[in-house]
Parts: sequence; structure tokens; C-alpha cells
Amino acid sequence: MSSYLTRSLNQIVTTNPATGKEISKFTPMDQSQVFNLVGIAKRAFPEWKKDYEKRRSYIYNLVEYLKKNKANLAAIATSEMGKPLKESIGEVEKCAWALEFYADHGDSFLSDEVLNTDARKSFITFEPLGVIGSIMPWNFPYWQALRFAAPCLMAGNVIVMKPSRVTLQSGIEIQKAFTESGMPDGIFQTVVGSVDSANHLIDSEVSAVTFTGSTNAGAKVAERTSRNLKKCVLELGGSDPFIVLDDAIIEKAAEGAVKGRFINCGQSCVASKRFFVGKNIAEDFIELFIKKASQLKVGDPTSIETDVGPLSSKDGLETISGIVEDAKEKGAEILLGGSEIEGDGYFYQPTVLTGVKPNMRIAQEETFGPVAPITVVENESEAIKFANDIEFGLGASIWTKDLQKAEKMSRRIESGIVSVNNVVLSDPRIPFGGVKHSGFGRELSRYGMMEFVNIKAVRFYENLTHHHYVE
Repeated sequence: MSSYLTRSLNQIVTTNPATGKEISKFTPMDQSQVFNLVGIAKRAFPEWKKDYEKRRSYIYNLVEYLKKNKANLAAIATSEMGKPLKESIGEVEKCAWALEFYADHGDSFLSDEVLNTDARKSFITFEPLGVIGSIMPWNFPYWQALRFAAPCLMAGNVIVMKPSRVTLQSGIEIQKAFTESGMPDGIFQTVVGSVDSANHLIDSEVSAVTFTGSTNAGAKVAERTSRNLKKCVLELGGSDPFIVLDDAIIEKAAEGAVKGRFINCGQSCVASKRFFVGKNIAEDFIELFIKKASQLKVGDPTSIETDVGPLSSKDGLETISGIVEDAKEKGAEILLGGSEIEGDGYFYQPTVLTGVKPNMRIAQEETFGPVAPITVVENESEAIKFANDIEFGLGASIWTKDLQKAEKMSRRIESGIVSVNNVVLSDPRIPFGGVKHSGFGRELSRYGMMEFVNIKAVRFYENLTHHHYVE
């Protein structure tokens, strides 16, 4: 077989999920190409880490580029993974905000900490690690990449990123944004490829790895990085509980439920995925939730009127369809939706169901799609028990007028993030990440910045003093 034919058979094809039609073909990078990108990054690192003010000015230029080109960038993301255009535009705007935030505040996060010890002078300094390998998913192709990149770059690191095979052009556009905004070569580069390319990136001379994606893939990334004695941060799946107590403002809770479940067609790690509702307000809440969900406009994601686009792939559609069919067979009651939408593309009806049982797939798996399972609970203790009874622990939201009660509950919930009277959202100002099978490490805030620095302790003594030299 000719080398050309071998390459063409290995090509990655991207598909528009709204039409099912092919968008483009890409040839995956081999090991030498990936290693070459990392080599370019390594050579760029010493100059990049030197001067915070220079980094800041480059990032401000990048922010302006994103603001100026947001419509074009948004259209590319929408064509590749199907989210409504208005959400894609919002995603690019959020990237600009995060980059600006770390350019504004990163120097205060990185300032030395002075310690009081027996030495004449002691301090902790925070130094960049070098080249960070980034393996990113398709559901927020710009935000996932840049929410990690913003603090990482301002700390003085450089990045080589492998985007999802679903959103390769979006990943290429990020590197183009860096280049066209005047960034030096090698600061941010994109690997085109799939699983093999990700493995080459882990095996290369990167200093550490960050991964966002499924729990199964994350376990493999963690195993491979540990074999290479490299640090990794994992941001994995979630099955976030949405708890509505009897004293909640039902209108606000129902509005939040629709936003939390159906944004991005339900394809978000911090989407509200399991709904636990107090028995005294369940009927009213469910009625209002169904009413609001049924008003969502499903269809062409390029239309600014559309609220819910297609799922990102045929596999995603088949998975969510299978989860609902399993629930139906085991006795769940479908209150809204419950089936695929016929025609082109990978569309599924916004779906609400009740009668969830522990043996159903929907009770245990992460539902990455527009499906909301509702369980009626006796009280807040039962809600917390159900909320914690799962392998995931990313986010949770609680809806109640009693903020004291909400605070006590928030401390009992096993998750990295709790939001009271709002849906869970990532925010540059607060740490983002989970526990249990939702991963480890943090993104965003000062804590996210600290994940990819060398926390170096320095102590000065005038003369050697007598100590017990125990390690």
C-alpha cells in the first residue's frame, strides 16, 4: 500500500452535526511532528517566562483579536459541534474575559510569599514549569482550551494543545488567533490528531499535562503521565444534582433548571443532570419546568432564534437515545419529549422524565444530552443522600430561601463546586474542578494557576547553625 493511501485511510473527518454532512478532512500528526512542536515550545519558553509585563501586553492583544473575530470563530464552533450560534458567541466572549482577568491579576497571584522561620530570610516563589501538554474536548472548544491557558500562560508556561477530533478547526483557529495577534512563535501550538497524537504529546518533553474529557479516557491519561513521572490535572465527567427544596422560589428554580439542563444541548460537564425536588412543591415545579422546556426552540444552530441545537455526533445521539429507552423499559414516565427528531442531523427532543430507579442507566451514567430525570424527595437529607450516591462529584446546585440551611447542606455535598440559587458555572475568579471520578486538581482562580508552577521555598542563613539534620 502506498504511503499516500495509508495517510488518506487514517484521515480524520469532521462532520456538521446539524446536517450530517462532511466539513473537512485532516491528516493526524505523527510522533515526530508532535515532538517537533514541543521542541519549538521548549525553545520559546526561556524568553516567554522572563517578563510578566511583556506577557501581559501580548495577552491583551489576543483579547482584542478574539473580540474582533468572535462572529467568525463562533460560526466555526457551531458548524463543528452544533451549539447555537448565540452560545458560541458567548463562549468566545467568555474566553476574552478570562484572558483579560489573568493578565490583570496574575502578578498578584504570583507574588512571592514571605515566611517567618529561623532563617534570616525565607520566602516562597512561584516559577513556571515549562511546556504544558493540553488535551481538550469538543463541547466548549474555545473555553475549555483558554480557561486553562489563561492562568497557565500568565504564569510563564507555554502550551501545546491537542483538541478533540470533533472540533479540529476550532483548535487550529486558536493557534491562528495567537499568531495573528502578534504572539511569538511557539507560545501556543495545536496538535492535529486523535488518541495516538495525545499519547505522543504525553510521551514528549512536556513538563506536565492537563486533560478534560471522559472519566475512562482520563484514567488512561493519568496512567500514562504517571509512567512518565509527570504531573497531570484531570477535569472529568459530572452528574450534577439540582436540589429544589420546599421553600424555593419555584419560578426561579424552574428557570434555572431549564438553563442548567439544556444549555449546550445538555453537553456540559457541569450541566444539571439529576433533579431532586421536595414533595410539597414537586407538582408545581414539574409543571412549570415542562412548560418552560417545551418553549425551547430546537433546530438550525446558525439561527440566532435557536435555543437547542443537535448533539455533537451520531454516537452521542445513539447514547442518549439508548439511555432514555432503557429508562422507559424499566418504568420511567416520559413527561416531555423522549425521542429523536426525524430528518437530517443529530437532534433529540428536550426530555423530562420521572420514576427514576437505581437500576436505570440514567441514574448512574453521565447523561450528555437534553434529558432531565426528576426524583421527588421527602426532605433535604434524602436529597443529599441521593446527590452523593454516585461516582461523580463535580458540581451541585441548591434552591431555597433559607441560606443558613443551604450553607449546611453545601458542606455535606460531595463536590468541588456548590451554587445556591443559581446554576453551576465556571468563573475565572473561583476554582473549578471535582472529587471522586470527576477528577483531581483545579482550573481557574489562583489555585488553578498554582497547578502548573514550581512552588519553590528559599531560605537564607548567615552562618551554619547547629540543627538536628533530620529530613
